[in-house]
Amino acid sequence: MSQQNLSSLIKAHGNAVNLLRNSKVGMYVYPVVAPEFSNWRSEQAAWRHSAVLFDQSHHMDELIVEGPDAARFLDHVGINSFANFDLNRAKHFVPVTPAGHVIGDMIIFREREDKFVLVGRAPTANWIRFQQAINNFKVRLTHDPRSDSRPDGKAIYRTHYRFQIQGPEANKIFDRINGGPVPDIKFFNVDWIKVGSRRVQALRHGMAGAPGLEIWGPYADKHYIQSTIQEAAREVGVDLRLVGSRAYSTNTLESGWIPSPLPGIYTGAGMMQDYRDWLGADSYEAVGSIGGSFVSDNIEDYYVNPFELGYGFYIGWKSDFIGKDALAKMKDRKNRQKVTLEWNRDDVIKVIASSFEEGTPCKWIDFPQPNYASSSADCLMRDGKMLGMSMFNGYSFNERCVLSLGVVDADVKIGDQLTLLWGEPEQTGKTSVEEHRQAEIRVLVSPTPYAREARENYADSWRTKS
Repeated sequence: MSQQNLSSLIKAHGNAVNLLRNSKVGMYVYPVVAPEFSNWRSEQAAWRHSAVLFDQSHHMDELIVEGPDAARFLDHVGINSFANFDLNRAKHFVPVTPAGHVIGDMIIFREREDKFVLVGRAPTANWIRFQQAINNFKVRLTHDPRSDSRPDGKAIYRTHYRFQIQGPEANKIFDRINGGPVPDIKFFNVDWIKVGSRRVQALRHGMAGAPGLEIWGPYADKHYIQSTIQEAAREVGVDLRLVGSRAYSTNTLESGWIPSPLPGIYTGAGMMQDYRDWLGADSYEAVGSIGGSFVSDNIEDYYVNPFELGYGFYIGWKSDFIGKDALAKMKDRKNRQKVTLEWNRDDVIKVIASSFEEGTPCKWIDFPQPNYASSSADCLMRDGKMLGMSMFNGYSFNERCVLSLGVVDADVKIGDQLTLLWGEPEQTGKTSVEEHRQAEIRVLVSPTPYAREARENYADSWRTKS
């Protein structure tokens, strides 16, 4: 009998850990956008030294929430305060479960008093849709799921295109496409600029820590907008690089955002059981995978809370949001902290070299993105004790090293050396994992954000404020 929802899948596999560690979904795909336009090394270097164009049109869900209760509804669903959320502003929207576990995050834009647009990964969009279904708020939702991971030649259409232009020379391009200086838009504020003959909304943002604007509009305008930006770059002599899907996901390693924590939705009774019954067997939460050296029978050991990810200052304590009581209890305890981990060069080279030797090699480290599951959890050890987990890995050509983002015990300090256990202890059903042996890689606990530009000059935000 086919499985109809997440609950039945968990039951069929015995527990959620078995389900997710043996998922056959394969590696997480950033769809439609070409892997490389020049080469991923030059594309990474461009966001540090010239300018890049990120095509963000395809890999994120978009959810429009509108209606007379829209603000009140979202204030209830997310931890964020809506008290100072004016028009033409954006926030980093984070919902948690009643137990205080992070479900995911999205960027939320306020377009009208009664209309919000949210953009990000599926877990948050799914949770919001479920809350709309079980509550009585007067809201209407329009969901535009991300593009197919493997469209096999089918035409792809989205409601909106979404581009980001950033880098130290990006302002030259903005002034050219706008026909004059663009407005002085404050960080995470939105204003209108021109791109040729089109008038578009622009968010002041910068994913890799450099200055940038994110723009969006009707998908039918996508080709015109992109060609106009590229032509403007040529006219002002800026080496604008289109960034392919291989390099795109690595920008966060330099700037410090963990993009794929495991949604904390696999346990809990009441509302949480109803949610697992509601989620389809083909949902992100049902087909996603866990990879890494950390193996626990308790799925909650993979969860994180907002304080661990640096989101504690978002919390609107005056609101009556889902999970408020649980977070109040967590607030004053010794929560883990988010850090960057710099992988030891010699240990990385030894792991790669094992694939050129006889016998079973170590787990391959793919460049620039070695993540092989939807969510990663690699053990961080010292003196035989686990002190945290590495959650997102990649190589930075700008920093000339492999980095990862993760959470470690509160007592761990910047400059400490830990050992990352790389590779899985036994063969699972994941199609993205070859036969291999585990290896120990020394890692240096480093600041977040890792890149000096992002750490010292980035606008006051969660990346620096936390």
